[in-house]
Amino acid sequence: MNHNTDILFTPFDLRGKIVRNRIVMAPLTRDRAIPNIDAPQLLNAEYYAQRADAGLIIAEATQISPTGKGYAWTPGIYSAEQIAGWKLVTDAVHQKGGVIYLQLWHVGRISHPSLQPGGILPVAPSAIAPINQKTFIENGTFAEIGTPRALELNEIPGIIDDYRKATRNAMEAGFDGVEIHAANGYLIHQFLADNINQRKDIYGGSVTNRLRFALEVTEAVANEIGAERTGIRISPVNKGNGINDSSPQSIFFPLVRELDRFNLAYVHVIEGSTQGPREFNGFDFHALRKEFHGPWIVNNGYNLDMAVDAITSGYADLIAFGRLYISNPDLVTRFRLNAPLNEIDWPHVYGGDAKGYTDYPTLQEQVRK
Repeated sequence: MNHNTDILFTPFDLRGKIVRNRIVMAPLTRDRAIPNIDAPQLLNAEYYAQRADAGLIIAEATQISPTGKGYAWTPGIYSAEQIAGWKLVTDAVHQKGGVIYLQLWHVGRISHPSLQPGGILPVAPSAIAPINQKTFIENGTFAEIGTPRALELNEIPGIIDDYRKATRNAMEAGFDGVEIHAANGYLIHQFLADNINQRKDIYGGSVTNRLRFALEVTEAVANEIGAERTGIRISPVNKGNGINDSSPQSIFFPLVRELDRFNLAYVHVIEGSTQGPREFNGFDFHALRKEFHGPWIVNNGYNLDMAVDAITSGYADLIAFGRLYISNPDLVTRFRLNAPLNEIDWPHVYGGDAKGYTDYPTLQEQVRK
């Protein structure tokens, strides 16, 4: 591919918010919130500010409520301390001229009683346990995920309201918008997947019923802050966290058609499985893209050539990079110069301090040496 890479560095109108290039920093769980209060801190602000050259930063998955938590030291957006912590982050990014959204997260069954308030069971559409699945708990070890508790019908409006409140809190914390996490086998994706959602009420069974929770969350969030500041992330063929839908096409094409009616800020699509291969199992992402008439962000294993090709062809509007942003705070500059990229310090990706988090050198720092 010999496309001109300049297109990657052109501004883009994200439903009224101009982002300065087509490069997106994908949401990345790093487990570095303050323990016990799950609030971001100055270290997190430094990390995001280092990466503020991205056209758009989507901050890491953030639990909307205490019951939405699935891993130790992940941040929340439901308490005053958490809002204040995130304000440190958004101020730091905005001072660098960046745009930042917050990803709203409820893990559903991918949790452990020790991470839940009062040691209660995690909730899910149905009481079906993931097989051989573990999560990271507060004592720094991995614990087996057990069988969750099925949500009662009368509890679901409360969870939708938690998304709405989290959205309002995100605005108070200074975010430019929010992304609804409907991917990777967490709660919204659990409602979509027929191997996990075996409900007999209006939230289970037919495609219309399995779409209901995702669309009600989207409506609540969009009504709170406007659809133009609301994005959503989906992963149609990701089998992570026990997802094994019998027919992803039959649920995701109708979902995207329904999402199109909201005039959202964007749809963010993981092609394949996160941290996994770009295997689509016959799923046609280009056809799916045609169902949505707004901005389309693609993600998973993209390199510079693939990114330029996706935008030049008109398939995608923006390209999200995850792993490359872990180790390259100045990814935009490195792409512009086609410069070498830093390798990831894998032992220090999750948890810990500045090591493997804010200590990756920029190209400028490497040249000085």
